[in-house]
Amino acid sequence: MGRAFEYRKARKLKRWGNMSRVFTKIGKEITMATKAGGPDPETNPRLRILMQTAKKENMPKDNVERAIKKATSKDYADYREVNYEGYGPYGIAVFVETATDNTTRTVANIRSYFNKHGGSLGTSGSLEFLFEHRCVFHIARRDDLSMDELELELIDFGVDELEEDENEIILYGEFSQNAVIQKYLEDSGYEITSSEFVRIPGDQKDVTPEQREAIEKLLEKIEEDEDVQNVFHNMKEEEDGVS
Repeated sequence: MGRAFEYRKARKLKRWGNMSRVFTKIGKEITMATKAGGPDPETNPRLRILMQTAKKENMPKDNVERAIKKATSKDYADYREVNYEGYGPYGIAVFVETATDNTTRTVANIRSYFNKHGGSLGTSGSLEFLFEHRCVFHIARRDDLSMDELELELIDFGVDELEEDENEIILYGEFSQNAVIQKYLEDSGYEITSSEFVRIPGDQKDVTPEQREAIEKLLEKIEEDEDVQNVFHNMKEEEDGVS
């Protein structure tokens, strides 16, 4: 218990510091969810939860509405979700999730980042076994809520880790159970404040400060790309929780 929480916390401190980057990421997810399931959050569970996530991250309402409208625009070019996997310097595994309307551009850019920073892009699926794909739900705390009772309540739905964090409870479950978990939480009256998907490394590698600096240059370059949604790696986090 706690491994997923510590990994997510350290990653959040780094990844979610740039608010404009966060808004772009959520906006793309909203557009894709709208394209797939329609613009009505009442009948589109994925859109509904993304709108909650946008609210939690203080994303302006206008940005959310533009992202929804973009999905129905005649000029809209479909985004494709494509993953790229490779090794960075010192054998660090890197898993990149993208949402792109031009895969030729995206793969060329991602490959160039790896090559220029001492890494190499691998074949699709080559590193997926190193990461555990998880869904994460944040729900508001309730005075009448017992963590032990909640854990027993949710274990049958694929939730296997719970953590308390300030005024919310964070649930971790199997990626394949995402829709089932969301439906149960909503039907049971829990307030879901946000949701996300993460890839947690099964084993993290120790690096020296000098090695970390070189690896982070690659990670930062990848994260700056407009097509990139998420970057995961198996480099061990620094003790202070910031990678």
